[in-house]
Amino acid sequence: MTTRTYLDWNASAPLRPEARAAMIAAMDVVGNPSSVHSEGRKSRAIVERARAQIKAAFGAGSADVVFTSGATEAAALALAGRGLACSDSEHDCVHVWCADRLATDVDGPNSAVQFANSETGVLQDLPNDLAVCDFVQGFGKLPTAFEWSGVEMGLLSAHKLGGPKGAGALVLKPGTDLQAQIKGGGHEMGRRAGTENVVGIAGFGAAAEAAQKDIDNGVWGPVEALRDLLEQRLAEGAPEAIFIGWDTKRLPNTSCIAVPGWRGETQVMQMDLAGFAISAGSACSSGKVKKSRVLSAMGFDDVTASSAIRVSIGPDTTTDQLMAFADVWLAEYARFKARAA
Repeated sequence: MTTRTYLDWNASAPLRPEARAAMIAAMDVVGNPSSVHSEGRKSRAIVERARAQIKAAFGAGSADVVFTSGATEAAALALAGRGLACSDSEHDCVHVWCADRLATDVDGPNSAVQFANSETGVLQDLPNDLAVCDFVQGFGKLPTAFEWSGVEMGLLSAHKLGGPKGAGALVLKPGTDLQAQIKGGGHEMGRRAGTENVVGIAGFGAAAEAAQKDIDNGVWGPVEALRDLLEQRLAEGAPEAIFIGWDTKRLPNTSCIAVPGWRGETQVMQMDLAGFAISAGSACSSGKVKKSRVLSAMGFDDVTASSAIRVSIGPDTTTDQLMAFADVWLAEYARFKARAA
């Protein structure tokens, strides 16, 4: 049986033990968090503890945190009807709501609403007084202070930092005008109707707290060094490979690699058969045989934009695992070159 190595942390990080423990404990609490009796208050306490944990980790002490089913719902809540401008490098859940398009240069930075790109890892310098920012990939990997960012609303997702899938949040400055998209009861300060996902929210809060401890303890420094080691190894064996954002500020765990003509989908399948989980871009866009909209926005031609893979690692990734991946990838690269000759 092939040993599996998970190298797709940007799609979904492994569930943290702290999140698992918090979720199991929350499962034993029976009350509805909107009920006023003792059982309901216990459930409400779980939700409010998680809200406080997320505020502390996100540097958002005075902000409001509205829990949602994920960042996609948070984006809809923040962006619907606003007609804001963004670039084509934004995640699909943001891009779909944008009215105007802003330019993106070949290194990736722009003046739009994304803190860190999920495909390339490229970081943005956030403009002042930004209405909405997608913090999903950066939160939990880089020090983040929402209250210092000048952003009015921020999007978060639990499963990108080791929490459960199906939980997210919209963080916003107090007094921000927001129209509920899911209407009904007065849940989440009247901004998102529906009984809160207490179990998922408990896991989200615990994961956010644990992720901040990791940042404080410097765990992402060795991850970045390991990523750089991988890129050096691949560059030596595949001199035509393009490493997107090589000389730009990036997430510490992300490599986006393109060999023009070697389709990203093909590489993903080859690596999967060999026991390595990688992606050909954002997980929300994977499985669609098309070029990367992000790379096209950055100025790459169609062949290159169709030939990129993303390797995203985490603190649990080992040097042996990554070098084993490099061995297989370089062997497949040699076969690709032989077929193309």
